[in-house]
Amino acid sequence: MGDTMSEVERREAIRVGIVGYGNLGRGAELALHDAPDMRIVGIFTRREPEVLSRARRDDPAVADLADETAIYPLDSIRDFESEIDLLLLCGGSRSDLPEQGPALARYFNTVDSFDIHSRIPEYHAAVDAAARAGDNLSIVSVGWDPGLFSLNRLYAEAVLSRGKTYTFWGKGLSQGHSEAVRRVPGVKAGVQYTIPSAEVLERVRAGERPELGTRERHRRECYVVLDQGADAAEVERAIRTMPDYFEGYETEVHFITEEELSAEHSAMPHGGNVIRGGETGLTNNAVIEFSLRLESNPEFTASVLVAYGRAAFRLYERGERGARTVLDIPPALLSPRSPAELMRELL
Repeated sequence: MGDTMSEVERREAIRVGIVGYGNLGRGAELALHDAPDMRIVGIFTRREPEVLSRARRDDPAVADLADETAIYPLDSIRDFESEIDLLLLCGGSRSDLPEQGPALARYFNTVDSFDIHSRIPEYHAAVDAAARAGDNLSIVSVGWDPGLFSLNRLYAEAVLSRGKTYTFWGKGLSQGHSEAVRRVPGVKAGVQYTIPSAEVLERVRAGERPELGTRERHRRECYVVLDQGADAAEVERAIRTMPDYFEGYETEVHFITEEELSAEHSAMPHGGNVIRGGETGLTNNAVIEFSLRLESNPEFTASVLVAYGRAAFRLYERGERGARTVLDIPPALLSPRSPAELMRELL
């Protein structure tokens, strides 16, 4: 395996569109500007492009990029089929991606961060059918969980066939759960933190393999600003009983002011651990742990999307079609570096 670059690697930069410009879309723009082999065609938004342009000029993180990146209305995206190699779908999992994922996979190669674990199989099937119908390649459920943590669960289970795997999230602000909170009728704004049990985490790190229910591993804390006239009790009930997000968890709901939310909950840290305890040979214990500590959950997730976007386009150029997950992707395809360089410096 030599240093000769393939035809795919010699071609011009991968042309990327960003769909949606919340925290994740903003992070995707920043990550793409660090990618040596990719360039942004534009941001596609349901907002008025001029309104978003003005907001970007006032945002210190992207102000320098505000005049470089074109902004288009989302309903014009089909006009760009010949100008875009890949779309990064940066909408939410609860309402945006179930519709946008299959709809856009029919016309473009896509990567998304759909993160409702229990619904990934049905979402994958819908995107797969659309991508095959449109002769495209999509990678779904990309991020750190699902995503990098999924890979680490697989690696740990494959290596320690006798054992038990535990995943802990937090303490951190969950984008998906926060979005779900904000979509509850009566909620003006809000965030949600996932908090692991410190006692259980240390037991597992020490090699114990307890049987744990959902409530024993994590609890959830929500900080909510109510719409004027909203019923606090009804909002709390709706949050606590929400399937796929809060039902089955110990959940605390705190009602605060907009000023408190801005002052105390504007950062977006997160992280977590995948730990598997198992046995080798007859009685030898082993513990595998992978951990993340993130100051910006959306910026990190966006960076993972960009890496898998590179892999998606390479697979498309090889003739692959349909939907994939991170479990299907060869790791070398994530890197802009050549196979020879990866072997020499990372292997």
